[in-house]
Amino acid sequence: MMSAMWSAAAGMNVQTMNMDAISNNLANVNTAGFKAARAEFQDLLYQTINTAGASTSTTTTQPGGLQLGHGAKLSSMVKDFSTGSMQQTSSSTDVAIQGEGFFRVLQTDGTFAYTRDGSFTTDQNGNMVTSSGNTLDPPITIPQDALSITIATDGTVSVTQAGQTAPQQVGQITLTNFINPNGLSQLGHNLLQATLASGDPIGIAGQTGMGTIAQSSLEMSNVDMASEMVNMIVGQRAYEANSKTIQTVDQMLQLVNNLKR
Repeated sequence: MMSAMWSAAAGMNVQTMNMDAISNNLANVNTAGFKAARAEFQDLLYQTINTAGASTSTTTTQPGGLQLGHGAKLSSMVKDFSTGSMQQTSSSTDVAIQGEGFFRVLQTDGTFAYTRDGSFTTDQNGNMVTSSGNTLDPPITIPQDALSITIATDGTVSVTQAGQTAPQQVGQITLTNFINPNGLSQLGHNLLQATLASGDPIGIAGQTGMGTIAQSSLEMSNVDMASEMVNMIVGQRAYEANSKTIQTVDQMLQLVNNLKR
């Protein structure tokens, strides 16, 4: 019976972490470029009492084994990298990725990070940066006298300057992708970092398998409110069931103790 109590406690623990994931999804329902996470579970080790196939006599074997489980654990948080809804904006430096890929930005410590949040702006030097001030890589500088900015679907950035009629190309926004995006490490601030699990970044915007870029648009969170609310209710009921198991086992132990008296 003590095993049942610990199994139920393990179940309550994983449902607590499941609720943490759901809460984070709901909290970021309006975060540009956010990708919902889903908790995945595994069962814990089993106590083997009888092994399947073991001999029961000289001519017979055990047709099925007898194993007792010890609960569940959280194995991973899987990201849903499906494209979120597109929202039109009035900013010419806002861009959204339609399809696969990530923007690469240079952090203040000199390392690269990756994001789906295309809410770029310009700093005091005209460089395109994220809302946190990280520079887009490769860097793109918008001239101070630029009258208009045009960003093509392949990421080519052109500006029209005062006194000129023909637009001038000032750079290209490139996209990168990963063999295993779920292996990316989350840094916060809408940033992801490559790991050994994700592999090295690959690809260029417009190439086969890569997304295209939409100007004056933002990709919003792909969190499905209805699904998250259902998952929350299911998680709550699972937590309650495990809690009830602990109460029931406690009552059984109390009954045994009363019989001893």
